[in-house]
Amino acid sequence: MAIFGKKYFKVELERLERKDDETLWMKCKACGELVFKKRVRENNNICPKCGEYFFLTAPERIELLVDPGSFEDISRPIVAADPLQFIDEDGKPYSEKVKKAQEETGLANEIIIGRARIGGYPVILAVMDFRFIGGSMGSVMGEQICQAIQYAVQERAALVLISATGGARMQEGILSLMQMAKTSAARKRLEDAKLPFISIMTYPTTAGVEASIASLGDITLAEKGALIGFTGRRVIKQTIRQELPEDFQTDRFAFEHGIVDNVVKREQLRDELIKILRLFAPLLAHSSAVAGEAHQREAIV
Repeated sequence: MAIFGKKYFKVELERLERKDDETLWMKCKACGELVFKKRVRENNNICPKCGEYFFLTAPERIELLVDPGSFEDISRPIVAADPLQFIDEDGKPYSEKVKKAQEETGLANEIIIGRARIGGYPVILAVMDFRFIGGSMGSVMGEQICQAIQYAVQERAALVLISATGGARMQEGILSLMQMAKTSAARKRLEDAKLPFISIMTYPTTAGVEASIASLGDITLAEKGALIGFTGRRVIKQTIRQELPEDFQTDRFAFEHGIVDNVVKREQLRDELIKILRLFAPLLAHSSAVAGEAHQREAIV
């Protein structure tokens, strides 16, 4: 029973653009204001009127965080097969759903794996894209994350995982749930190699991914505005028959209850990562001392 198909999509950040890029204006769903799209992008995809965050695609997140020109796509050339021959409620097979997501996003699957530098420090970056079937974790994502861990160990680089996911992919059944154990077991290779694993939870980070690999970082950050939780608020409320706090599953709630180590604004994420990587620099191969000293000078200024 095959769980992977082979297909190669080479990610080129400068060519991956949204379909509606020809439009100059966009409407903020929070404040209702029309805002100039170029200004929004220059503002890290944050509304310049009210500060509301817009969704970021995986390529946009990569561009936001890495040193210019340093990203190299090293994703495995695999795509999801349809081992269960799953048919959804509309009568459409899972394979069609995957194909549609590929056409709409230009991606092979829901996660991009790449080699890059952040502040001069070597990292292996794994970035989920919520547009691709809700960023759900199937067999392909599990394999890609394990591959990222392997690269990090081989190259003595930090692993940075950015989660944007609805959890395990129901169309793959138990094969999807197995990825929770698979990625969690693979994560120990980083511990044995004494290499840092930095997990960044965004809106949303939920269910099987939140309950496994996303919660196993040496340092775990939440992007401001993140939704973090195992299952939906309504399901929990109906199950335990209790009122839940108003801020339940928010970034603040996660921080106050020790789920994350810090809550960071989107525009400060790169600087925060550089600070963390600087702490682990002695463990990383070919860390740029010059870059580290430059950032120290910037911090003093």
